Amino acid sequence: MKEGFETSSFIVTGDPMIIAAEVSIVLVTLGILFVLTYFKKWKWLWQEWITTVDHKRIGIMYLIAALLMMFRGGVDALLMRTQLAFPNQDFLTSEHYNQIFTTHGTIMILFMAMPFIFALFNIVVPLQLGARDVAFPYLNAVSFWLFFFGAFLFNLSFVIGGSPDGGWVSYPPLTELNFDPGPGENFYLLSLQISGIGSIATGINFIVTILKMRAPGMNLMKMPLFCWSVLSSCIVIIFSFPALTIALALLMLDRIAGAHFFTMLHGGNPMMFINLFWIWGHPEVYIVVLPAFGIYSEIVSTFSKKRIFGYSSMVLSLMLISVVSYFVWVHHFFTMGASAGVNSFFAVASMFIAIPTGVKVFNWLFTMFRGRIRLNLPMLWTIAFVPCFVIGGATGVMLAVAPADYQYHNSFFLIAHFHQVLIGGPVFGLLAGMYYWWPKMFGFKLNETLGKWGFWFFNIGFYVCFMPQYALGFMGMTRRVYTYPAGTGWGTYNFISTIGAYLMGLGFLFIVVQVLYSLKHKERDLTGDPWDGRTLEWALPSPAPHYNFAHIPHVKERDAWWEMKQRGESLTDLNKKKGFEPVHMPNNSGMPFMMSVAFFISGFGFVFNWYWMGAVGIAGVLLFMILRSLQRNTDHHIPSDEIRRTETALGRV
Repeated sequence: MKEGFETSSFIVTGDPMIIAAEVSIVLVTLGILFVLTYFKKWKWLWQEWITTVDHKRIGIMYLIAALLMMFRGGVDALLMRTQLAFPNQDFLTSEHYNQIFTTHGTIMILFMAMPFIFALFNIVVPLQLGARDVAFPYLNAVSFWLFFFGAFLFNLSFVIGGSPDGGWVSYPPLTELNFDPGPGENFYLLSLQISGIGSIATGINFIVTILKMRAPGMNLMKMPLFCWSVLSSCIVIIFSFPALTIALALLMLDRIAGAHFFTMLHGGNPMMFINLFWIWGHPEVYIVVLPAFGIYSEIVSTFSKKRIFGYSSMVLSLMLISVVSYFVWVHHFFTMGASAGVNSFFAVASMFIAIPTGVKVFNWLFTMFRGRIRLNLPMLWTIAFVPCFVIGGATGVMLAVAPADYQYHNSFFLIAHFHQVLIGGPVFGLLAGMYYWWPKMFGFKLNETLGKWGFWFFNIGFYVCFMPQYALGFMGMTRRVYTYPAGTGWGTYNFISTIGAYLMGLGFLFIVVQVLYSLKHKERDLTGDPWDGRTLEWALPSPAPHYNFAHIPHVKERDAWWEMKQRGESLTDLNKKKGFEPVHMPNNSGMPFMMSVAFFISGFGFVFNWYWMGAVGIAGVLLFMILRSLQRNTDHHIPSDEIRRTETALGRV
């Protein structure tokens, strides 16, 4: 261990980078507190955001959290690439490197990609369905705050107690108490449990919303493809996340209660954890990529000015992936001694899933064929996705071949493959979706020029970073090594890869600058339909009013808004033809926030084996559940006069 790096104390001290980060955290926190106090924004923060149950605002909070986590996970990636840029580096100690690759993977999958997809679920789905809200608005707020405090608890380990260092997969026996006695692993287990409860609730919420709250006339085969992708993603969530919950709970019992579910010397079996983890872990890849497929479908259709090619086959392929995704998990441990029959079944299933994925790629290409393509930022990210994902898919099929996997397994080839799939799929898709729906969220467009700089730096950097890693895999460089000798010949490839990582970081900085610049120099969208869109969200003003639709439209066709425009209709016509009626909406509530604080207190207590604090937190959770069950005043009606005034101010009467 590098001298001076100390994680055994309550506050992590010693390492200059961590001390600098701690100072930065304190300064930023004090700055935020000062701004909120000086400008008297505490009441605004509580009433407009913390207690909100409005799906659009919850979506924006998810988005902000996801972008912050992308920054944190990106910094981790740069630190790792800096360490590996040259042979025999000691920029990071081995312990610090282990912590960083653990937090990088965990944050990017669970605290960046997941909130990013939930952001777009919340912002877009009710608007596309012609609904005024999600099915369970209160539960939606609970889900967000559970995610928030789960992420907060995980990131707290950075400065308190020490970060987890068992890898994002957290395999026992490495993570059993005997081999990993610090609080870092407890932070991992408890933060994922807390946020995971919110994820399951979100999955249930959006399945019910999609099945029960569509506008009249919108049968399932007239539903936008993004909603289909959300439905398929949520189906995977509600069946796969419980497996993760069980795996984490059993490992937690091993660590804090002396159980031995995964301890071989006491009759346990670590393979049981690995199976449970990947029963969730591989479907998780599809949980985050399926919504991206929906986003690409919406964007390709809008920016090609054509109906999507092969709508029915797109729906079928989305649903097929959501089922087959459960039959691929064993390909993560082909080398662990399963029988030839088991390996063959999972190899075939893993290769089979490329078929419905390929169908979608061809459908997008055929939609673009002879279309009037506009190369705005959402379309650029979509086009960039196609070659990237094709390479990632092809290398995935290589890994699915069980005999070949004995060569690739746990090498840098694997690292390159899953970054190609997970960045080329979900990240490109979510950024495309962010650009596409940004005007709907905030009422203004982002600066295209700065965004294109960000796009090119990120994309060029991506290939410079990950293409050399395929070669490193073939040359025998395994994952999770924190340094390597000069004689391996890996130095040049690693150095090039590190340059690519920094280019990607520069691309992200351009995106940040783009947002800041656009906030100051706003290009207002007064039409509500800046992209000449096709689905119902573009029929509303930007941003949409609290109640979404003053009158719920009757849907007659697929691409409902596009067909309305072709007939010369609009929602303003409905406002003129029909009188306004009161709209039933849920009340804001501070209880989801307070209940999640109680979850956090409980989690923090158990991290340090302070059982009294854990019990206090659980008592708080039960108390808020009881208080909620006794609450009767949970909703209200927005008067028709208020709706008329709002619609008049928006020029829609």
